[in-house]
Amino acid sequence: MDKQLIENIRKDMAIVLPDKISLVELEELLTIYANQLIQKDFQKLVTLLYRIDVSEAKLKYLLQLQRDENAGNIIAKLIIERQVEKMKSRQQFSKQNDDISEDEKW
Repeated sequence: MDKQLIENIRKDMAIVLPDKISLVELEELLTIYANQLIQKDFQKLVTLLYRIDVSEAKLKYLLQLQRDENAGNIIAKLIIERQVEKMKSRQQFSKQNDDISEDEKW
């Protein structure tokens, strides 16, 4: 499991996660956490999803499409997917900045 992914999820969600965790275990923990928030603090869940930038339209679509699926599991998968997308984007941006000469940087 990518340490950076775990660290980003820890930071963005303000939750405690073990240092060594498999993707399956991470998904399970996030599913449990999302389900707890659905039951006890839905507004906090909405705020977290907004902060992480999970697509509201995609979430609504998947919840409709997969009515028999655990909602917390769908949310967990989307959180992981979005974090991976952000990491890839940062890496690409970083590489692009490395290609710019020092004279052209601000």
